[in-house]
Amino acid sequence: MDSQPLVVYCTCPDPATAERIAETVVDERLAACVNIAPGLTSIYRWQGRIQRDAEVLLIIKTRSTVYPLLEGRIRELHPYEVPEIIALPIQAGSATYLDWIVESTGVPI
Repeated sequence: MDSQPLVVYCTCPDPATAERIAETVVDERLAACVNIAPGLTSIYRWQGRIQRDAEVLLIIKTRSTVYPLLEGRIRELHPYEVPEIIALPIQAGSATYLDWIVESTGVPI
């Protein structure tokens, strides 16, 4: 499918960063919708040490044809050296919602 719908996860260090990224990618039609989920605790290995940080999760709805531009824009806006940007295909969903994702992310390809 040329316009495979995707869900993209991206963690952010704080609500202000999350809101800035979310508003930018929706405004630029790189995402149809972004949910901001506060209150995460992330435990991960970084530079040989176990880290524990409060983070905010972005749940971004987009499509595969837009994804490279979305990833690039997130990298430009994100303060992390290695931001989490993970895209998962949407296997099934409401046809009208999936059509809305396509319509909201620019001209269908």
